[in-house]
Amino acid sequence: MLRTFLRQPLFRRESSMRIASSYRGTQRIWETPESEVLFGRAVDKLAVILDLSADHRVSRLHGRIWEEDGSLWVEDLNSTRGTKLNGIEIKGKGKQPLRPGDAVLAGETILQVDLAAAQGAANRTHYLDPGLFLLPEKRQTETNLFIEQDMASTVVSVAPLEGAPDDAARRLKIVHDLPFQFATKMKRESLLPEIVDQLIEIIPNAESWALVLREAETNDLLIAAYHYVQPPYISELLVRRAMKDRKVLIWKKGAQVDLSSSMRQSAVEIGMYAPLIWQGEALGAIYVGAAHVAEFFIEEDLNLIVATAQYAAMAVATQREWERFCRQSVARNNLLRQFSPKVSERLLAYHKRLPLAGQRSEVTILNSRIRDSSQPPTEMDPVDVMEMLNDYFAIVTPVIFKYSGTIDKCAGDTIVAVFGSPESDPNQRENAINASLEWHAAIAKLNDLRRSKSAPCAHFGIGIHCGEVVQGFVGTADRLEFGVVGEAVDLAARYSAAAGAHEILISPEMYERVRESVETEQTTIRTKEKEEAIAYRVKRFKE
Repeated sequence: MLRTFLRQPLFRRESSMRIASSYRGTQRIWETPESEVLFGRAVDKLAVILDLSADHRVSRLHGRIWEEDGSLWVEDLNSTRGTKLNGIEIKGKGKQPLRPGDAVLAGETILQVDLAAAQGAANRTHYLDPGLFLLPEKRQTETNLFIEQDMASTVVSVAPLEGAPDDAARRLKIVHDLPFQFATKMKRESLLPEIVDQLIEIIPNAESWALVLREAETNDLLIAAYHYVQPPYISELLVRRAMKDRKVLIWKKGAQVDLSSSMRQSAVEIGMYAPLIWQGEALGAIYVGAAHVAEFFIEEDLNLIVATAQYAAMAVATQREWERFCRQSVARNNLLRQFSPKVSERLLAYHKRLPLAGQRSEVTILNSRIRDSSQPPTEMDPVDVMEMLNDYFAIVTPVIFKYSGTIDKCAGDTIVAVFGSPESDPNQRENAINASLEWHAAIAKLNDLRRSKSAPCAHFGIGIHCGEVVQGFVGTADRLEFGVVGEAVDLAARYSAAAGAHEILISPEMYERVRESVETEQTTIRTKEKEEAIAYRVKRFKE
């Protein structure tokens, strides 16, 4: 039985039932040619078409929705917690009419149903993103399906038969050219319809063609691309059987028993399923079907579709690997802007699980600003200003990473670094001071080099404070930015604003934690409020 969980419509008969479900913010759309739909929690030996297993308040066999004379009806099947129609309990009241916009509440799941009218056959191959789900088939078993013919999917023999007409040679050439055709399509939305387009040329006597892919994480089957002259019937059961047996299957309707209503009503009389096998893994299948048994597929068709499926499997696997590589490259580049390579690789290992929500942590903030430029930036050419800033930032960034620091901000003449983040560090305060001292030493060497080239020079003033902040990753999986927020960030900026060239000022909170190991002298600074505050000037580490 074909039941398709749709995000976009694939095809429709004269009418089809479309059911939108919503459970705790997750919305799904199902579409089926069946005239009757049972809904509940799917279990063995129970034919539930609309599976609401995610909602534990739904009974195993909760209710049914069906079409009768062009109208929709709903009925509660003696569920434990009942069913509400537009807020009114209908348990024990028999069948109730369903109108457009009506809401059915089962457990915590809201269902809305309508009938979709038929639409004309498409004149192009459709790419579906993310795809249409082939739903599990409950009303029949593999033993009830008669397979007309099968062939091992790992055996390739595409040479034209002796005395074959020119059409056979043409199709064979298309198969031979498939790797070159697929290699130019690195994007999913161009590759998948291309596979179907090539399938049309290779098996032209069919009337419907489709590419079905398996979702690795959920094992769901999705129709990823399709083309048809006559609406296709794609059996979820036969797709899985072809993938499991690693064989190309030819199915004929014939006089089989125990067929689902959609299978009986389908105009398709014959279908061929070829699994996509790559490195021992079944990625999905390609399908071709016809409405007339006269269009029976010959042995040459079997050979050609086996070769096509293998090339398609290789192309799909390559495209997926390319997408994964691109995602990782983007993620790695984003992380490398803020973290040391060592930390970046560690974060990348669980990149998909990086917490986007903030968390409170005790960190050390280093805020640095340019002081005493030998030539004011306002008097410099903008290109020279950017060159100068890039020179300085290129020198200090490795110093920050060397002492396990993270770059929070690098804008204008200011650099903000965080120590003890994103991973805790018991030596974060000493690391911040070490980085500051080495920072000034590196800047002094760079200034000597710039003076020799008669280039303008600058010095930095550094302020350091430690305290609690909210830290975390902000953005999407492919573009994450790490940031810290809190009063500690503002206080570090206050001490940085008061620090002169070559000067490192730390807050009293910072001083209390490093006074045993760092030589300092007490001083005072003026805040924005024109008040005096205590600060400590760092000289060196004690012996």
